[in-house]
Amino acid sequence: MGTIDGLRKWLAWANPLYGGVLGLRNRRFDAGKGVITLDRPVISVGNLSTGGTGKTPITMHVLRLLREAGRWPCVAMRGYGAPQGEGLASDEAREYRGAFPDLPIVAQPNRIDGLIQLFGTQFGERVNVVVLDDGFQHRQLARQLDIVLVDASLDFARQQLLPAGNLREGLESLHRAHVLVLTHAEREHAANTADLQRRALAINPSLLVCTSRHVWRELVDEKERTLPVSWLRGKRVVVACAIGKPESFVGQVQRSVGGALAGTLVLRDHDPYEDATIVRLQDLIREAKGEALVVTQKDWSKLRRARDWACPVLRARLGIELDSGSDGLTQAVLERGSLQLNAEQAEQNQPDQQVQPGQQAE
Repeated sequence: MGTIDGLRKWLAWANPLYGGVLGLRNRRFDAGKGVITLDRPVISVGNLSTGGTGKTPITMHVLRLLREAGRWPCVAMRGYGAPQGEGLASDEAREYRGAFPDLPIVAQPNRIDGLIQLFGTQFGERVNVVVLDDGFQHRQLARQLDIVLVDASLDFARQQLLPAGNLREGLESLHRAHVLVLTHAEREHAANTADLQRRALAINPSLLVCTSRHVWRELVDEKERTLPVSWLRGKRVVVACAIGKPESFVGQVQRSVGGALAGTLVLRDHDPYEDATIVRLQDLIREAKGEALVVTQKDWSKLRRARDWACPVLRARLGIELDSGSDGLTQAVLERGSLQLNAEQAEQNQPDQQVQPGQQAE
């Protein structure tokens, strides 16, 4: 950790440069330059910081709301963690495919090209709303609803912009958001949650502010059988993860066990779990006499190819509990996700450019 902190201090000199470039980029997009408007509504779910804020569970919540209302959404993402040319091999894409087997998915660096290609297919022509996963900074694509997640456990007064810190943008960027979801708003973060809400509304008084908590609904084993989270209590449990905010996940496992963990393997975000890493994990389980291995859904999508497990492999089925703002979020998603955009409306919304199905974006 000391090495990482030292590196960030050394990189602090680049913060003004990053902030300047970010400001120029945002002013260009604010003026509508380089922005493409689709002929169907776009809902973006994004965040201000790197690491895990609960973006995927909130995006899945938005997708469920749309599908239950009779809409036919697709999801578009950058495709992090995917070997080049393998599309749905990305971590997040596999999660969405597991939750929604028939969901149209675009997982590639150029999301606009991917969407235009999708709209030109028989499978994609019925798509009538686009949901962007991690889209707040993807400003090349106009959107009708911007949902931004902020981790309420973070002390934003002490956070810095990249590369020295974890912030992609500062709180002031909330002026262009429609909905703010404060995640990890557990009781121990109540004071920080209230402070963030006050600061956000001072920046953008029209923001709809929601608060949410991460909850584990159940455990799922290799054969898709479910177990209550209480099954872990008192057992010798090994935990492995390769995610953006491992301390939150590891801490939840430890609380569920009710004591010390038998073993822990924390890898960098999006680690591919090479064969040597899997062998290392299997050795750790045997040495620790583990009675269960607990991983995230994202990790399991890469571990499932292995067979020689000495104990059950369980992953948590994660959910988001919205403590406040749930009705307002639902109304915003359904209203903005049902807009009918004709050419004239699209031109008024973003003056730069509109793309029709089957047309290539410049």
